[in-house]
Amino acid sequence: MPPTRPLSPEEEQRLARKERTLRNRRGRRNPASMPTHLARTSAFAPRKKDLITDSNFVRIYEVPGYSVVEVKGRELGSQHRDAIYALFRLPREKVKVDNPAYRPGTFIAPVIWYYQTRTTWRTLIRAMGRTEHVNNLLSLVHVFQEIQQVSVLIHEGRSLKELESIKSKRTRNMLPDGAGSASSLITDLSWEGAQLDSPVTVTYGARVLEMIEKAHLVSINADVQFRLKSDHAKVFWPFIDSQPDHTFIEEERLAQLSGRELWAPEATSATRAQFRKECREAFRDMVSAGGLSKFDEEITGSGRSKSRRYTYAHAALRQCELDLPTVDAIT
Repeated sequence: MPPTRPLSPEEEQRLARKERTLRNRRGRRNPASMPTHLARTSAFAPRKKDLITDSNFVRIYEVPGYSVVEVKGRELGSQHRDAIYALFRLPREKVKVDNPAYRPGTFIAPVIWYYQTRTTWRTLIRAMGRTEHVNNLLSLVHVFQEIQQVSVLIHEGRSLKELESIKSKRTRNMLPDGAGSASSLITDLSWEGAQLDSPVTVTYGARVLEMIEKAHLVSINADVQFRLKSDHAKVFWPFIDSQPDHTFIEEERLAQLSGRELWAPEATSATRAQFRKECREAFRDMVSAGGLSKFDEEITGSGRSKSRRYTYAHAALRQCELDLPTVDAIT
């Protein structure tokens, strides 16, 4: 038998990511396996109504250490997040087509690769935990059409220094240094009818393909996600559920996930009090939906720097914890 070659650093990182994903399964049934940038982002506002629909809309959403996402075209809300998450519960296939722009002797690739999901309206609606009714079909079509209007630029830089550089250059209409990629999350949506069982084909953008290929994926308990009623809970749950070793989260991080600055000059004690109320409601919602078994709110700091920390416990055990022998089994 020939000797096994040593793994490259990239292969070792890929294996480590896969092991973390397996540990994080927590007995989920049909989770949403999705890119980390779309799970740990503030690019989806914690509301369904009063979204900015101006086609000139541009905003950079930052969750320091996790994601920097620039959205152009319109503001995205909870309904758009749910639609995207439902898609990532369904099987997808990699498709190759000839590139019409290819010319021999050029650097243009002869073929184009992309990911595609073939499904039905009924399956999509069911994946979202909604009633299989034609009215939900029509609203889902509208949501996907709005997603197609949006261009998403994902910056690779995540450190505080890189964040400041990105914000500074974008303020001056300059392209930030470093790697990045811009494309629509969904480039094409086609269907063969307006019945629940009509076939639907969704084609993902190039950036989604790149993130899937690099295995930058996390697993989210989508059953819990779609049982949540609070828009803030829908924002917090993917971040919490995708990190199995975390047991607490600071309110500053919750504010970042909500796309707000808790201590911005225009913020007041009243707006902070309202946000803390929404956070408590969100955690209660995550408990009611079966995602968390308990949570606790702790006051940290003092004076003007007084803040909140939320500790929590997952309702479902991790895979490694499920495999541990019980006392009865040992005796």
